[in-house]
Parts: sequence; C-alpha cells; structure tokens
Amino acid sequence: WGGTHIGPKGFGHTHVHTHTYRILHSSALDLKLLVNDMNSSMESVYSTQADTALILNNGHGQSHRRHTPPLLPSSPSREKLRHSQPMHIQAVRCLQEAHRLRPASLPAIPNPFPELCSPAGSPVLSPLQTSDNHIVKVWSEDGAGKVLEIPADMTARDVCQLLVYKSHCLDDNAWSLVEHHPVLGLERCLEDHELVVQVQASMSSDSKFLFRKNYAKYEFFRNPLNFFPEQMVAWCQESEGSISPSQLLQNFLNSSSCPEIQGYLYVKEPGRRSWKKLYMFLRRSGLYYSTKGTSKEPRHLQLLSDLEDSNIFTIITGRKLHNAPADYQFCIKPSKVRSDCKELKMLCAEDEQSRTCWMTAFRLLKYGIVLYQSYNVPQQRKSNLSPFSAPVRSVSENSLVAMDFSGRTGRVIDNPVEAQSAALEEGQTWRKRSQRMNVLGSPSPLHPSSLSTVIHRTQVWFHGRIMREEAHKMIIQQGQVDGLFLLRDSQSNPKAFVLTLCHHQKIKHFQILPCEEDGQVLFSLDDGATKFTDLIHLVEFYQLNRGVLPSKLKHPCTAVAL
Repeated sequence: WGGTHIGPKGFGHTHVHTHTYRILHSSALDLKLLVNDMNSSMESVYSTQADTALILNNGHGQSHRRHTPPLLPSSPSREKLRHSQPMHIQAVRCLQEAHRLRPASLPAIPNPFPELCSPAGSPVLSPLQTSDNHIVKVWSEDGAGKVLEIPADMTARDVCQLLVYKSHCLDDNAWSLVEHHPVLGLERCLEDHELVVQVQASMSSDSKFLFRKNYAKYEFFRNPLNFFPEQMVAWCQESEGSISPSQLLQNFLNSSSCPEIQGYLYVKEPGRRSWKKLYMFLRRSGLYYSTKGTSKEPRHLQLLSDLEDSNIFTIITGRKLHNAPADYQFCIKPSKVRSDCKELKMLCAEDEQSRTCWMTAFRLLKYGIVLYQSYNVPQQRKSNLSPFSAPVRSVSENSLVAMDFSGRTGRVIDNPVEAQSAALEEGQTWRKRSQRMNVLGSPSPLHPSSLSTVIHRTQVWFHGRIMREEAHKMIIQQGQVDGLFLLRDSQSNPKAFVLTLCHHQKIKHFQILPCEEDGQVLFSLDDGATKFTDLIHLVEFYQLNRGVLPSKLKHPCTAVAL
C-alpha cells in the first residue's frame, strides 16, 4: 500500500481505503479482459480451421466466413498464449469432403504417374510373378564362381556355351561341366545333352559344378582302337582282330548289337577296406561279375549294377583313403544316392588304359547314339559357317604349317629340315632386330632381352610354380589325350622350365634349359641342338614338328578364370 497519503487529521484513513478499492477494481477488469481475450483467441483458431476446410472444399471460403470482431492489440503474454494453442486440421476428412463436393466446373488434375498407383503395371506394387528359371552356380579351377539363371530345359552344352561367351574363352567344343562331390571324393563330366537343373536336383548341398576342359570327351570317336583294346572287347576276340574301327563304333552305337567288355577288376567289399579281384562283364543290361573264374554261363553271373539309373565317376581322393590296390579307381553311383558311401560300387583297374576302356564303354552302352549326335553338333556347325565368318577355334585344332614369305608369294614348307632351319633363321633375325632396338632406344624394363624371359607367363599353357603332382592332376582331369601339354617352372633348377606332355595315356616330363649365345639367353629342349629366343617360339615349333618329343604339342592344358 505504498500509495497511502498522509494528509490532515481525519482524512488520511479514508484515502487509503478508496485507493485500495480502485486497485481491486482494476485487477478485476484485467482478469475479465484476459478471459475475453482467451475466448476471442479460441474463436480465431476455430475460424482459421473453418477457413481451411472451406478453401479445401471449393476455394470460396471467404464469402461464407463467419465475422469475428477485431482483436485488441495483444501483449507479449497474449501472443504466447495464442501461439501455444494446438491447430488440428483433419486432412483425411477434408480431402474426402473435397472429393465429394468438387464442383464440375473445375477440371481434374491428371495423375502423371499412373503406373505407381495401379498394382498391375507397377514394378513395386505388382504381385511377384513366378518364373521357371533356376539358379545354378559354377566354379572354375581357381576357386572363383559365377551365378547363372537358367531355364529348366537348358543342357550342359548350352551352359558351357554361355560361360564361354561370358568369360571370353576360345570355343573349341572341349569345355564341359563337371559334377564334383568333395565329401565322397567323386567327379564326372556331364554329357552335353543332360539337363543341368535335373542333375543339380540330385546333388547334395556340398556338391558343385566345375567349368573345365575335357579333350577326351569325344576322342574315342576319332581313335576308337586306342580306347578299346582287342583283348577287352568280346567280338574282337571272336573275329580274331579283323574288325575295323568304324565297325567297332557301329557295334557300340547299334542297339541291336551286343558288345561286351570283359576283364579283371578289383571290387571293394561293402563295409570293409579289403578289395577282391573278380572277372567282370559289361553289357547293355548292366555290370556283372563271375562267381566261377572267367565263366560266362548265366548261372555263374551276378549283377553288380545296372546302367540305366547309375552314373560312372572317377575317384579323386587317391588310393590311400580306400586302401586301393592301384591308382586307377572309379565307381558306379546310383542317381538316387546323395552322400551315402555304402551304396557306391567302388572299382579299381590295373592300368589307365583299362580304366578308360571301362568308363568309355559304360557311357556308350548307356547313351548310345545320343553321344554320337552330340559329337556331330559342333562338326555340323563348323560346316554351316559362311566363308565370310571367321570361326573361333583353339590353336590345337588349327592346321599350323611353316611358311616361306621370302619371294613374291608365300609357299608352304613341307620339308621338316627346311622348316627347322627357317625357324632358326627367323629367331636369329628377331634377336638381331631386338639388339639393334636396344642400342637405338632408351633402356626400358620391358626391353626384348628381359621380355623373352617373362612373355610366356601370359600364355594359357604356362602354369608357373606348380608341383609335378599338380601337373599330373591337371593332365588327368583334362582327358589324357595324345599331345595334351603344359609348361611350368622347374622345381630343381630355378632358371629352367619343364614341359609336361601326355602320350599314349602316359605323362612324361622334359626339361627346358637356358643357354647363352652372344650375350642372349636362349632356350633348348634337346641339349642345345635347337635353340629358341623364348618359350612361345619353342611351343610354336613343336606344334609343327615332333622333334625329340613322342608327339606334337596339340592341346594346351588350360585353366580359365570365371
């Protein structure tokens, strides 16, 4: 009550009460004004909601807006109170009313993205479409894999053609898909006509497909006598070896004939590590063994396995795992068996030729004329090529000849001695040219003298520092045909190289030694009698000439990276 005034006696007390009433009356007016201000603020909020709804309805909300009295200037406290009120806009309800009350005079705005609103044409909203394609993963020798989406009717040949196209490989019709079972230690090459999806359905989860070359896939059509020794084919013994190679194949392919492969095989006893030597007979009806020596009488024959519902595999685990009597193991696996070793028929031959004969005869007797048709498909494709299209072939299928271009026209050098001297002369000319370039040009890390020692590493037939056992394994996996070869670094001499060559199903090794002449490093396979500037020249020469080798170099042992 700081407003109390001290006046004359009898008047000071009355002034105090009067001032107090004015203050209370002023506070009551302020409170009433505050309530009125709050009510007007709420009305303003509701008016704003109505305006928004009317604008959304027809855009003419101002003509129907309810009149509200103007607000008094608000204090900061009133502004705070006004802005703190929630403003609820019922958007869904307003949009529904706007759609219902839209006047006909206003044009509808077209939807610029109708495919996002219709589930049938939307890639996101449309239901999932079922596809007949299947996922197949194929692995290469280096451990890399490639995932393919293929239809259910795609054959092994078609998958190989697809991988050749995707990997930019040379298509020489020797590529194949390999069914690999690491747990069982088995693998086999799929036939070209087999359906990949169907084969995959019979494989276990740890099995996989490999992409690999197999030069021996149809080699028996070219050289049948090398695959079927006379002592193992029944009619050869009866005809005293007078049968021709063409008749030999016709007897296998003709379903009316009854060819028979016979000989001794080791059979692993079920549930034991011991093997028993039995005389076996392979016919169209199945594989039999004789219970009495070499007798063919029906009462002495017992069926070991049929051919229709089985496939023949090569055992890759080695002889120690199964205590095999030799290294030439193979087995017959029923198609329904996934990972049960008890159902496998483990067999072992005495040599590689016998094993190849049994396995090739199994394929011929099971598939017959279908194999011959698959063999003829690439041959017919080559003959149908136009003369203007350049067929993609591997070096092993090209007819390489030595040429002389010293005159106006080139000529083929038929004399092998002249061809060898021409190769030596060309090598000497190349070395002189490279030395002259070294003198005239600036030093470079890739000058020809150093290039000749590393250029071979870019070739498909060079496999670097691999062991002898690994080279054997690669040769065996790719067919063991005559002329299959690879080059590798020597393990005993760090400056030398080794040529690994297959001949008559036997693997041989030849050391390539470096020699120096006029300050230039040369390479020789025959103790310096024939020298080459680099390994590429050496390989090209022995592809044309056998020289000291048992056969020419025909098929490079290749490992592709997918």
